[in-house]
Amino acid sequence: MIKRILVSCFCLMVVSTPFLAPAAPLQLDEVLVTVRGQYPPLLAAWLQQDIANGRIRQADGAFDPMLVASLNFRPLDYYEGANMSFLIDQPLLSGGSVYAGYRLSTGSLPSYERKDRTSSSGEGVMGVRIPLMRDRTIDARRANLGKAAVDRELADPLILRQYLTFHRAARIAYYNWIAAGQRLDVAEDVLRVARQRDGFLKKQSEAGAIAPIVLVDNQRLVVSREIAVLNANRRFEAASIELSLFLRDTKTTEPILPLRGQLPAAFPQAQAPDQLRFVSDRARATFRRPEVREIDLLVRKGEIDKRLANNNLKPNLDLAMELNQAIGNDVPRDIEETEINGFLRFSVPIGRNEAKGRMQDIEAGLRQLGQRRQFACDQIRAESNNTYQEVCTAFTALDQTKLNVKLARELEAAESDRFKEGAADLLALQIREQATLDARFLEIDAFLAFYRALADYEAAVATDAPNSLLETKK
Repeated sequence: MIKRILVSCFCLMVVSTPFLAPAAPLQLDEVLVTVRGQYPPLLAAWLQQDIANGRIRQADGAFDPMLVASLNFRPLDYYEGANMSFLIDQPLLSGGSVYAGYRLSTGSLPSYERKDRTSSSGEGVMGVRIPLMRDRTIDARRANLGKAAVDRELADPLILRQYLTFHRAARIAYYNWIAAGQRLDVAEDVLRVARQRDGFLKKQSEAGAIAPIVLVDNQRLVVSREIAVLNANRRFEAASIELSLFLRDTKTTEPILPLRGQLPAAFPQAQAPDQLRFVSDRARATFRRPEVREIDLLVRKGEIDKRLANNNLKPNLDLAMELNQAIGNDVPRDIEETEINGFLRFSVPIGRNEAKGRMQDIEAGLRQLGQRRQFACDQIRAESNNTYQEVCTAFTALDQTKLNVKLARELEAAESDRFKEGAADLLALQIREQATLDARFLEIDAFLAFYRALADYEAAVATDAPNSLLETKK
């Protein structure tokens, strides 16, 4: 019954696989390549740049030219007339604005309303408004555009954080898949040993060399190990499905379920931690990790807000110059064909509490960001130190588990020889086999712990961080 269930599970896994994988062992680099190019959550993170570009365009819209049209008429007045104007107003990135257009008045208007009176053919208008104090170097429109540009740069550390997180998760899923496959191999290996011994014991029982209960005990062991194989196979299926989230078809981006035939023969050779490399990695981690870069960009946004708040503390002093050019030959005698007018306007808020409160708020926020930056640097160093020590401990433990397996195998082999010679009972042999089984499982767990610690270390020092996210996207 157990055997039929195992065969059915295997057939189901093969039938449900959307892609016939090659026979070559699956390598970690193959998984990471598809994570970079086809992993949906990372592709979604990339869209943050498009969102930021849209916000820049939105902020740039404040500098779009504007058509301004007006009509002023007096249906019940001593002076019966009307005037209309059409102007194009263009804000300037350097502050202020320029405008140009056309004005026309009809009927009779008082002479003292010069700005509304024109010839019957109208007049052309050109003008410029220049802030001399407040809004000269920065204003709300330029501040919003500058902060939108910083937001576009802020997309990079946000993407990089996701990039490193997904690389770490893919590494762990890959090594967990190898570990699950090896646990299945070990479970099947010990089941094969028990089945082989079952045939030997049947002959011994039939010959009367052993008590029938010994054969029953071994059959019980076979059943328990079949159950262990079934559980190990389920764990391997779960690990395969988890890995398929990261392993994707390069054309369709559909998940690929890795097959057992793609399992590497063993874990990669574990390399001893390098102290010199760690010192170098830790020194670069501050610059490669996204946290500090993100805070630095937030400081830049705060500095823009600070400049704007400082600008709002200044009084308004605006200069405007306007050129009026009459059209046609019927220009009134009290109006010159070409006129230039200048305007100077001054205003200042009395309390300025809004601007002062805003400045206080921004300066406190910048100091807060400074504290966050310091802690982020401390945290990166602490994580680097901690993960490196974890790698060192896992590597030492791995060496010990290898020795443990070697000694357990020697004891099992000796006990097996004694059993065949009749000098030991089955219970003693089972105890030795179980000790070897436990040692082999501990070795697999030690390999997995080492590579999990290594994945944490790689994420902590941002080893996978590319020099340019743009190059990675391409």
